[in-house]
Amino acid sequence: MYIRLKKQIFIAALVYLGQTVVGIALGWSAPVIPKLQDEEQTPLPDVITDAQSSWVASLTYIGVIVGPYAGGYLSNFKGRKPTLLLGATISSIGFVVMAFARHLNVIFAGRILLGFGSGITYVINLVYLGEVASTHIRGILLTITACASTFGTFLVYVVGPYVSYAGTCWLGFAISASFMAGGLLIPESPVFQVLNGEESKAKDNLISLGRSDEIEKVMATGKDINNSSKIEEWVEIFTIKSNRKALFITLTLSTLQQMSGVVTIIFFATTIFEIAGSSIEPHIATIIIGLTQFLASTITPWFVERAGRKSLLMFSTLFTSLSLAVLGIYFYLEGIQHSSIANIGWLPLASLIVCFLAFDLGFGIIPATLTGEMFTANVRSTGSTITITVSWSVGFAISTAFGYMVPAIGADFTFWIYAAFAACAFVFTIFFVPETSGKSLIEIQEMLGK
Repeated sequence: MYIRLKKQIFIAALVYLGQTVVGIALGWSAPVIPKLQDEEQTPLPDVITDAQSSWVASLTYIGVIVGPYAGGYLSNFKGRKPTLLLGATISSIGFVVMAFARHLNVIFAGRILLGFGSGITYVINLVYLGEVASTHIRGILLTITACASTFGTFLVYVVGPYVSYAGTCWLGFAISASFMAGGLLIPESPVFQVLNGEESKAKDNLISLGRSDEIEKVMATGKDINNSSKIEEWVEIFTIKSNRKALFITLTLSTLQQMSGVVTIIFFATTIFEIAGSSIEPHIATIIIGLTQFLASTITPWFVERAGRKSLLMFSTLFTSLSLAVLGIYFYLEGIQHSSIANIGWLPLASLIVCFLAFDLGFGIIPATLTGEMFTANVRSTGSTITITVSWSVGFAISTAFGYMVPAIGADFTFWIYAAFAACAFVFTIFFVPETSGKSLIEIQEMLGK
């Protein structure tokens, strides 16, 4: 059994390479945008403007929004494994396109391709791990995906400033190609094999994974999914009270999460420190932020069950809002050239460290956790799709607007707006988010149905 459990861990480690690529895709723009705005480092004929830098960062959202739909369809039609290989291939092509780019529109195209591949990988990784892992270690293996993603962002923050523009692209390609090679070694999901009528292969697969005691359960799960009607799922999202409440809560939280601007800060971390005139070198400050994210993501799983979803979310949204407000105050003081600004050059970094610690302790992960808990089993994928599509569309708008907002209204008002949305999430949590920790899925449904 121990040997077979090791096989699951080995498979998960290969899958985490894909989640690392997702993190690189998110963080790639932070060290790259300053290069594209530097005449000596840019591969383009001209340096890019602040408005163009917003598109460089945000266009990956276009692909990320579409990717899950394509991945979801193909994973049920062709299989989880081929779909993961497709996501890795598209991401690899995206990095290559950007590496050889000599025109801004080519970089745009590469970012969209990278987002598309990452969108497929992000969703199918979770589906695949959930279907391959044993029940008693499934939660741990799924939680580590967040660590892999933040590690990818940290990695590109560390390497990006010290290599060429093309070097950052080849870093992403190397990890993505490794994921593609690793994908050849993993087995197909046993759930898909049941869906595909290959029950004998599914049984052999489960035995090799050390899950012989779960064969009947997996067979039943596969058949239940096969019998589900997509039309019925969409109808039940809006006609069943518990699902309506779940959609209202998860959609609002996920949208406010994007409107708080924290993901945008990941895109523009180095640029923000340059704008702030921080006393700490911008690239070093960005690396510290990446490390903060990674460390926070590794400790968060221990707090989610112990502290409770609601209380942790309240703490997280409150301190995310306060730290963003403080950063706005710093930019205001800098704008009016206040005498104290020379003594608080450390404040932007300190504010963002608190921001990311608070964000990753709750606001960054609990909305997705609630999505997995609140919907009835047969509409969970549909509810997740609606939530992801709407919130990531908002994220695209927010990140694109950043390069326009800072010159138009100033960095101070920009971060105060982000802080206000995080504060709205705090208030929303108090009045509308129920505590789900320690409750079974059936108990959560009964609570939402009242």
